Amino acid sequence: MRYILSFLLLLPLLTLYAQDDEVTITIDTLSQRTFMLTGRGGNIGIYVGQESVFMVDDQFAPLSEKIKMSIATLTDKPITYLLNTHMHGDHTGGNINFNTDETVLVAQDNVRKRLKASGVEKLTANEMSQQEYENSLPEITFSEDLTFHDGEETVMAIHVHNAHTDGDALIYFVTENVLHMGDTYFAGRYPYIDLGSGGSIEGYIAAHRKALMVIDGDTKIIPGHGRPSNKVELETYVQVLEDIKEIIQKEITAGKSLEEVKSNGNLTSKYDTDYGNGYINPERMRETVYNSLVAKSK
Repeated sequence: MRYILSFLLLLPLLTLYAQDDEVTITIDTLSQRTFMLTGRGGNIGIYVGQESVFMVDDQFAPLSEKIKMSIATLTDKPITYLLNTHMHGDHTGGNINFNTDETVLVAQDNVRKRLKASGVEKLTANEMSQQEYENSLPEITFSEDLTFHDGEETVMAIHVHNAHTDGDALIYFVTENVLHMGDTYFAGRYPYIDLGSGGSIEGYIAAHRKALMVIDGDTKIIPGHGRPSNKVELETYVQVLEDIKEIIQKEITAGKSLEEVKSNGNLTSKYDTDYGNGYINPERMRETVYNSLVAKSK
C-alpha cells in the first residue's frame, strides 16, 4: 500500500516530465536577425546582433536544454541579455538555467519584487535551492524605459502600466522592426489579465494603444501566446477589447451582478467564435472585465 501511495504522489511529476519530453521547440524567422521560439509556455524572442544576443523570456525550467539546442542552430554566440516581459512562470521559469556569468537578466522593477516574494516562499518550503533563487532574480531592473544599443540596432524595453500585470514590458527591436509584447497580447484568443498581480482591462487596452504608436504596417509582432502577428491584427484586437469593455460597463451601470454578466453569453457572442477557444473562455473573459471595472470604480 505504501508503494502504491508513493507512486500516486509521484504521478503528477512523472506526467509533467513526460509532457516536457514531448514538447518540440519550433522556430519562426521574423527578420534577418530576429526569431520566435514556440514550445510550452510563453513565446520566446531571439535577436542575434553584431555584438550581443538578446533573449526575451524563457518558458519553463525543464525545457531549457531543448531551448538552448534550438538557439544553437541560430547562433554560436552566448546570450548577453535575457529580458523578462513579466513575472509569470511560463515566461520566467527558465531564469534559473539561463542566468549565468555570461548572461545578464533584465526586467521591470515589479518583476523582481514579485519573483523575490515567490522565491522566498519556495525557499521556505524547500522547493528551490538558494542558487536557483538567486538565478531567478533579474540583476538589472528599470522603472519606466530602458534602451540598449548593439551596432546599428536599438532595443527598447518599454514599461506599460497595470496591463497583464504591474510589471509588463514591451521589447522593441527598432531596426529589425520586431516587437515582443509578452502577455499584453494573446493573438487570436481572449487574454488572461492577472487582476491579482496588478493587471486591468483599461491598462491592457492602453498597452495596445502604446504599442500601436510605436509600430508601423511592416512590424512583426511576437505575442505572449499565439502565432506571429502584425499591426492590422492588433488594431482589430484592441477594438474587440474596447467593445467588450463598453458592453460590460453598460451592464454594471444597469445594476447587473457578476453572475448575471458571467451567464449572459449574448454579451460577447459576436467575438466568442474567433477569440473564445483559448485558455480564457467567454465566461471567464466577461468575469475578468467585470471585476476589473468594478475594482476601478471603488
